[in-house]
Amino acid sequence: MCGIAGIISKNFENISIERLKKMSDAIAHRGPDGQGQWIDDEGKIGLAHRRLSIIDLSSAGAQPMHYQDRYTISYNGEIYNYLEIKEELEKEGIVFKSNTDTEVILALYDKLGVKCLDKFDGMWAFAIWDHDKQELFCARDRFGEKPFFYYQDENAFYFASEMKALWAAGVPKIENKAKFETYKKNGQLYNNAQLEETFYNDLYSLEHSHWIKVSVDGKLEKQRYYDIDWQNQNFQGSFQEACEEFKRLFQISLTRRCRSDVAVGTSLSGGLDSSSIVCNMRDLIGSHHITPHSFSARFQGFKKDEGYFIEKVIEKTGVLPHYTWPSGEEMHKDFEKLCWHQEEPFGSASIYAQYRVQQLAKEHDVTVLIDGQGADEILAGYVFYYTSYLLSMQGKKSEVNLGWEYERYLDFHSPHSGWKKKLIQWTRYYFWRHKWAYLKNGVYPGLNQLLYENTMRGGLQELLRYADRNSMAHSREVRLPFLNKDLVEFCFSLPDEYKLNSGWTKFVMRTAFDTILPAEIAWRKEKVGFEPPQNEWMKAFGEKNTWRDIMIKAYRGG
Repeated sequence: MCGIAGIISKNFENISIERLKKMSDAIAHRGPDGQGQWIDDEGKIGLAHRRLSIIDLSSAGAQPMHYQDRYTISYNGEIYNYLEIKEELEKEGIVFKSNTDTEVILALYDKLGVKCLDKFDGMWAFAIWDHDKQELFCARDRFGEKPFFYYQDENAFYFASEMKALWAAGVPKIENKAKFETYKKNGQLYNNAQLEETFYNDLYSLEHSHWIKVSVDGKLEKQRYYDIDWQNQNFQGSFQEACEEFKRLFQISLTRRCRSDVAVGTSLSGGLDSSSIVCNMRDLIGSHHITPHSFSARFQGFKKDEGYFIEKVIEKTGVLPHYTWPSGEEMHKDFEKLCWHQEEPFGSASIYAQYRVQQLAKEHDVTVLIDGQGADEILAGYVFYYTSYLLSMQGKKSEVNLGWEYERYLDFHSPHSGWKKKLIQWTRYYFWRHKWAYLKNGVYPGLNQLLYENTMRGGLQELLRYADRNSMAHSREVRLPFLNKDLVEFCFSLPDEYKLNSGWTKFVMRTAFDTILPAEIAWRKEKVGFEPPQNEWMKAFGEKNTWRDIMIKAYRGG
């Protein structure tokens, strides 16, 4: 995990080691273990790098890295299946000088070009300069785990892991007034139709699943290289076979994400996703650098504190728990720093809880944390997915069966009459929201379509941004086993009822891990996560402030 930056320009006066160093210094928190700057002999391209050593801690892993006197790379991320790729390439006679995944990227790019991206299981944002073609190739991972920002004017193309590195290079910081006003009005952080848009004019995010090529004369080509075929629900096996395949794919993904030359631990909220990771990691603890350490946010006296469920996982696995107890006063004290790392408005105070978990891991010298993000979006983990599922099932099930599903849904997720009333209101809301599609096509948008929208069109990217910035603020690395390509595509291939069934969300996962998880977690109904007492915390910012007010003041100054 690292920080990258660079400039490409036909005017050599735009590129200097001093300017590149300013860019990399601005993101030094992303890579405290080393730095490097490089300019080609003709002065057309400059790359910078900050290193957080994870794989091959020797100087052989230093970047920018050169390959075959043709390519130079600045890379942020991890390719988890690099050992398998490396073995294939070695059989073809390719000789490697290091044990890094960086060199594997370069070797595969030399062989396959842009098609190398199809082979990677991992998270990445990188830029490769091809001296022969005089071209910069930049790419970002499939789901958006690693960031890549860029700015282009008539003189140069600039890129970096964080916007603050671009500002350090002199890129203008001008607020996107329309985006701020939209956020102020309805709280929208991402425009699903324009994911490249940021809160600052002319400063763009390279969309996940995309690559760009930039020439010295400023010509830019952008293309999407990956998408999910959400309409192809073609799994033909039984439910039990689906459970076995889910478990197999998940354990492959988890094992790969535990490869490291530094200490690996887990974050643990007490929910289904993080608990599944910890319980599946139990047999890996003690092998190589896999530690028994877990890290959790707790909230003193808060009714949604997850301590009970966290303790159940600890009893089941024997992991060594570490707790942080954030408060509103502490968030207020750290708020300026938190906003500096996030760079754009964020959704809630839960971001601070995550920030403190990463800080806790740093205090205990655990560099890599395995986390559960992505599971809700690919397995329908939120309650509102059930409403969409029920609506989409009209016409596919008999009224009796559909009514039974609906009653089970209400009974499971609404222990109090007030909640049952609210859930009925949600169902009506979704009906009117999708009424036009129903009138036009005779069907409601299906569950898989909604999961796709939340996975690939904004919802998940918001959470991944928080995770990247919070972990990098403390020079930690977060790895997400639920975002393995094969596992994601498998989940989208399953029938809806394998994901939602008889009132249960994530049904295939709960069943697959039934004997691995504590029963209280495998079959718990409520979903909390790192939810802090936000209303109480906000008192530290003034009684009349809403969360949007706080964000607007933090990023616009008023």
